[in-house]
Amino acid sequence: MVLHTATAEGWRVRVQGMGTWNPADAPADFALTTEQFSGPIDVAPADLVATAGAGIRWDRFRSQLAEHGVWVPSDPPGEGRSLGSVVATATAGPLRTGFGPLRDHVLGLTLVAGDGRIIRVGGKVAKNVAGFDVTKLATGSFGALGVITSVNFRLRAVPRADVTLVANNKRDILLQAARSIIAEGVTPAALEMISPKAGARDDWTLAMREVGTDTAVEAARSTLLAVTAPLSIRMLPPEDAARFWGLVRSRAVHPPTTIRCGTVPSGLDDALDALQHHLDKHCEDWITVNALAGVIRWSGSAPADRIKLFRHVAAQREMPVTLERADWQVRSEVGHFGAYSEGVGRLVSSLRRTFDPASVLVVPMSNDT
Repeated sequence: MVLHTATAEGWRVRVQGMGTWNPADAPADFALTTEQFSGPIDVAPADLVATAGAGIRWDRFRSQLAEHGVWVPSDPPGEGRSLGSVVATATAGPLRTGFGPLRDHVLGLTLVAGDGRIIRVGGKVAKNVAGFDVTKLATGSFGALGVITSVNFRLRAVPRADVTLVANNKRDILLQAARSIIAEGVTPAALEMISPKAGARDDWTLAMREVGTDTAVEAARSTLLAVTAPLSIRMLPPEDAARFWGLVRSRAVHPPTTIRCGTVPSGLDDALDALQHHLDKHCEDWITVNALAGVIRWSGSAPADRIKLFRHVAAQREMPVTLERADWQVRSEVGHFGAYSEGVGRLVSSLRRTFDPASVLVVPMSNDT
């Protein structure tokens, strides 16, 4: 194996997928692509599980699942990404509101550790949880623990009904509307706030999506309309809705840098104010807010020192900030993760030594390790 040889020879290895999320620009002695792991997927519709290679494009994976009447209810941002990129970065889109983070859909995976060990964790059925903690660690590790070669997913049946409602207004008004929906006990499939730049509108957009049976979706739609009655709500035709969500996903990769910030839903105002003060003073960048999960995603252009300053400010509020994508100069200076509680940096270093003892994998996981 390449990684076993790299450990023995002292090579530094860059792992890359399609190069459409993080650019393939990390300095290394050897580049290892996941394209070889893009063979046919194994789908078991009756069991609602599927196994796919990390090199397959995410959109192709979703398309092949749809032929069997099943799907993974996750809509990660970006275009042309490999499945391995999506899992390694754990990037989840608006559907996280109703269906949870990507980790909730990953049953198991095969990981080639930095020293060449092949580690198979998790399983292909929901009740098999052997090694589930390692599955969680690898999902969202940005490839720092090893190369993900295949993934086992939990599936769902494709919903019969899919409705999208949108409203445009000032940020504070839409945030209050989102809080009213949450207080009502309604959990839409998506409850997303989108900045003017990201939504190509003059004001912020509140987008609500419901999927499921015809009866359940109609009941949820009526409730959402009642709770948000003061707003001017419009329902998008199916083709317009698909185009709308597609644009929300694709616009994330137009600017060079994307960060993800987490907070409690009640702290969204403060987090957005801090973000716009330090990174987006003129409100010209791409921002989406998952109101229920408390996840803010920002895409724009900012030097490393400004991102590190924002991470420091966020740490004082106990808000984790993840650098999802950037060029190598920014990634190497900032690191994908920054500790917001004491001891996290040492834990990350220990994990890396366990899976990659010779540090052959070029991944700037944390700026303090």
